[in-house]
Amino acid sequence: MKLAVVGGGSTYTPELIDGFARLRDELPLTEIALVDPDVRRLEPVAGMARRMLARAGHPAGVVATTSVEEGVSGAQAVLLQLRVGGQAARDVDETLPLECGCVGQETTGAGGLAKALRTVPVVLDIAEKIRRHAPDAWIVDFTNPVGIVTRALLEAGHRAIGLCNVAIGFQRRFAAKLGVTPERISLGHVGLNHLTWERAVHLDGVDVLPRLLESHGEEIAQDVGLTAGLLRRLGVVPSYYLRYFYEHDLVVEEQRTKPSRAAEVAAMEATLLEMYADPSVDTKPELLEKRGGAFYSEAAVALIASLLGDRGDTQVVNLRNDGTLPFLADDAVIEVPARITATGAAALPVDPVEPLFAGLVAHVTAYETLALEAALHGGEERVSDALLAHPLIGQASLSDDLARRLVDANRRHLPWATT
Repeated sequence: MKLAVVGGGSTYTPELIDGFARLRDELPLTEIALVDPDVRRLEPVAGMARRMLARAGHPAGVVATTSVEEGVSGAQAVLLQLRVGGQAARDVDETLPLECGCVGQETTGAGGLAKALRTVPVVLDIAEKIRRHAPDAWIVDFTNPVGIVTRALLEAGHRAIGLCNVAIGFQRRFAAKLGVTPERISLGHVGLNHLTWERAVHLDGVDVLPRLLESHGEEIAQDVGLTAGLLRRLGVVPSYYLRYFYEHDLVVEEQRTKPSRAAEVAAMEATLLEMYADPSVDTKPELLEKRGGAFYSEAAVALIASLLGDRGDTQVVNLRNDGTLPFLADDAVIEVPARITATGAAALPVDPVEPLFAGLVAHVTAYETLALEAALHGGEERVSDALLAHPLIGQASLSDDLARRLVDANRRHLPWATT
């Protein structure tokens, strides 16, 4: 079984390799192709991957290539985890909006739109190469903004499912607080990528969310950056990305007083790449835990194993709405529990979504529709329209100013903006 990882030169790739090695029975890989245009990153990461697999006694070979065609050819599944523009572009995503009084975050608000503008065309080009060289392969998208990128892939007719680590992270943390194995926990997870709420936490089929909030409310609130009082009043656990909406102005104040996350990650990556280049290092460094993306490898292994093994289990993924949330269009991409088989993902029924949550979901979905239009067709006016539709921006003069700044800052990554 061959798996390709596009963006394989990421410093996070050894976390994936560790998951593949530990869960080899679930996903019996014989070849892992790491694809990345940056050989300075690709070579040390590939070497590290080979040593990790050898230490684990895993038989899979590792191929490193700058060619998407070569890397994906014959693959049964392709993971997308690329970052167009690297940490330098991310730093702009996180700092430029702050100059206009808006939250600076790489997937939310203006920064998320900038990332979508850079990323969607590149991902679609890669997907076309996958269609030609591995037509039966599943595309698993972990590239942010996952909801918008997955929607672009699906609208272009690709066999794609979006994946995020938020749900599996909640499952693992809730299980730890309850002192049970994660397999006994299932979530009432609903919303859009990076805009979700846990409306139920089932332990062996019984909802224990009220008990969790009563016994561990302060800890959970600290995890998501909100108050325990708010969580108890809402009766749900919001994703930590909801803090950008529920405490926007406070977050902006905090962000203005410290370095960007991109600057922190860039420093980590330099150190990690030095470690990966050391031929004596064959286990993932502790520093990698600070890189982010906890439990992504487990989520990726589980999803691919279910798609290729027709397991029919339940996992939280990003997929077409198709009536699951009746207040959204069918082509919207939502993040909910779904049954995973060889034919893909089928959303499980979802209880009616309360107006407090449904209103924000509908609002952000409208923004994502316009963001995808801007990413596909370009134009500063389309960028401004998307920003105007975003609940964290929504003012005409601000949207116009941000659109101009975003286009100027990303011009080298936007072919339509260079003419």
